[in-house]
Amino acid sequence: MVDTLKELPVGSSAEIIGYQDDNPAYRRRLLAMGLTKGTVLKLLKIAPLGDPVEVEVRGFNLSLRKVEADILKIRGLD
Repeated sequence: MVDTLKELPVGSSAEIIGYQDDNPAYRRRLLAMGLTKGTVLKLLKIAPLGDPVEVEVRGFNLSLRKVEADILKIRGLD
């Protein structure tokens, strides 16, 4: 089981199971981008210094800053 995107191997898929509670502003932003509970995403790329990460979600590619990606709680599917 994977808890955050930084633990997910590139090319793997995961399901969003929740969010960290410490930053509601970032949570609202993630929800507005379609990153809702139950959504499946695939980690495509991680920048050399780990920021940003690129994911495929709902048929489009999305780049997330590290602080945004760390808010997602995920469960690995692979």
